[in-house]
Amino acid sequence: MDSIKSHEEPIFSTMSSFSGQASAGTFLPVSRSLPLTFNNDAGSDSVSKAGDTGDRTLQRRHSHQNVLLDHHPALNTASVTKPFPVDITKSPLPTEFLLSPEANNSAKVEEPVLPKSLEYISCLAHLAVFGILGAVTRYMLQKLFGPNVAQVTSDGSILFLDLPANMVGSFLMGWFGVVFKADITRVSEFLAIGLSTGYLGSLTTFSGWNQKMLDLSADGQWLYAVLGFLFASVSVAGLFLSAYSIILGVETAKGFRWLLRRRASSEEKKQSCLKANTYKRNIMSMILMLTLLMAFLIVSATELVKEFDKGTSKAQLWLGCLVAATGVWIRWFLARLNGRGLGKNGQYLRWVPLGTLIANVAAASVMAALATLKKSVDTPTCNTVASGVQFGLLGCLSTVSTFMAEFNAMRESDYPWRAYAYAFFTIAVSFAMGTIIYSAPVG
Repeated sequence: MDSIKSHEEPIFSTMSSFSGQASAGTFLPVSRSLPLTFNNDAGSDSVSKAGDTGDRTLQRRHSHQNVLLDHHPALNTASVTKPFPVDITKSPLPTEFLLSPEANNSAKVEEPVLPKSLEYISCLAHLAVFGILGAVTRYMLQKLFGPNVAQVTSDGSILFLDLPANMVGSFLMGWFGVVFKADITRVSEFLAIGLSTGYLGSLTTFSGWNQKMLDLSADGQWLYAVLGFLFASVSVAGLFLSAYSIILGVETAKGFRWLLRRRASSEEKKQSCLKANTYKRNIMSMILMLTLLMAFLIVSATELVKEFDKGTSKAQLWLGCLVAATGVWIRWFLARLNGRGLGKNGQYLRWVPLGTLIANVAAASVMAALATLKKSVDTPTCNTVASGVQFGLLGCLSTVSTFMAEFNAMRESDYPWRAYAYAFFTIAVSFAMGTIIYSAPVG
């Protein structure tokens, strides 16, 4: 049971790698325990959860809370107004991690906690809104650096169209997914999940790169395809581009964090800007996200009707926005597999982020299948629908930024070879599956 396993797997280890899916009404002391880098590998499964753990922490926190309410009936109210008794340390659960440092040291009124159903709704709404924004940003970067404007990237070279988005997303993941994740979580746990899992996960795409390499191989340009494969492998290996982007993001964010601490006049001033994670504000945030989601979907559907018959890239964009949320949600739920391992008790390969691995390989495979369908059918309607699903659903299902966060955590752990094994396996399996599904039939 997850709530019992918390003795073996400290909550701060999970929260330091979690994108804010915990309860909206509890201040978890992650900021004091989150390492700016992942130098200390507390367990074989800790680095595999550097990117995301889906809804596992949310489920674990509710399991803790239910047990606590059974042990302490005075807490079983809609709004908790009494602190924990002095003998709370006798509880078999690490309850001190469920309270803020201030609540551990003084008798303060606790905020009411969102019901689990509302937490899920809020998480899904934040993921959808930020996922759509990430997909739109990726589209804009494609156009900005593409052949029609900056002429830096193109479909026919190893500088593929999604490379700028992958680099920008990896850089920002260093800021908001590693260094400042704990601080954002203290302000709003739903904002943290929206930024890292939703926005940055959707801004970057693994399946898009894989498909470009498959297109090159299908056209007989195997040299470019192999170079692109090695180019991405070296990039993932931490030598340059995407991997260097997240390293640069971490280092610059650490420097900025140091400047913020220097400017802070007192500890109270620093803490005052972090205590925004309240019940009312989380309710308002959920309502705002649901409103924005409905607005985005209505606008996307309206514009899609106007552009669909034209078969333009805008039609693919608006269709992609309509299905982007589904890709983000699937990836978030798959993330619960990260750190679970294989075998009866999960004793094998717990260091492998299985959720991210499955999401990237599955998205790359389906992307290749849709590309094969477009080649065989070759009609404007089929091209628009298939391209929209590729861009929106599959582009948001796969991710490079989370992939980079996991790779960087493994590289800085006690077993750096795992990072290269994980990266090579992901790329090799995706490319092999794509070759079987797309390159061999089309070529």
